Amino acid sequence: MPPLPATAWAVLGLLSFGEELSGYDLKKWADWSLRFFYWSPSFSQIYGELKRLERAGYVTARQVAPQAGGRDKRVYAITEAGMAAVRDWAREAPVEPPVLKHGVMLRLWLGHLLGPERMREVLGRHREYAETMRRRAAADVEGARTEEAWAYPALTLRWAERYYASERDLADAMLADLEELERRLP
Repeated sequence: MPPLPATAWAVLGLLSFGEELSGYDLKKWADWSLRFFYWSPSFSQIYGELKRLERAGYVTARQVAPQAGGRDKRVYAITEAGMAAVRDWAREAPVEPPVLKHGVMLRLWLGHLLGPERMREVLGRHREYAETMRRRAAADVEGARTEEAWAYPALTLRWAERYYASERDLADAMLADLEELERRLP
C-alpha cells in the first residue's frame, strides 16, 4: 500500500459509499460532511488526489455525456483494490491525536495585547460561529439519517454537533472568566 496523505484517504473514503462521483460531487460531499471534523479539501486538492488514486489503481474514471447541453464530466468510482486499501487504512493506521490549532485560544493567550473589550468581541464571535456550526451539523444529522449508507457519517455529524456545542459553552465560560479577571485586575 503506497503511503498516501490524509486528503487522499478522505477522497477515497467519500468514494467508498459506492456512488460514482465527479470531482464537483466529491467537493459537495466533503463540504456537507468532512468540514465539520477535518476540513473540506479544495477542488485542486480533490482533483490532485483523484489523479494519484487513479495511478495507484484505487479509482477508475470515465467520461459521462452531459445531461442537457454543457460539457462532458469525468466521474470516479472506487476499485476493489481501493476499497481494500481504505478499509485497511481505517482499521490499521495508527490513531493520531488531533492537532489543536485554535486561533481564538491564541488570541486569548495574547489577551494582554487586545484588552478586555476586544477579547469579549473575539469570544462573542467565536460563540456565534460555534452555535452556527452546531445548528448546521444538527441539520445535516437529520439529512444523513434518511440514507442507510450514511449511518456512520451521521454518528460523526452528531460528534460535530456536540463538539460545537462544547465550543459555544467554552466561549461562554471564557467570557465569565474574563469578567472575573477584570474584577481582580487593577
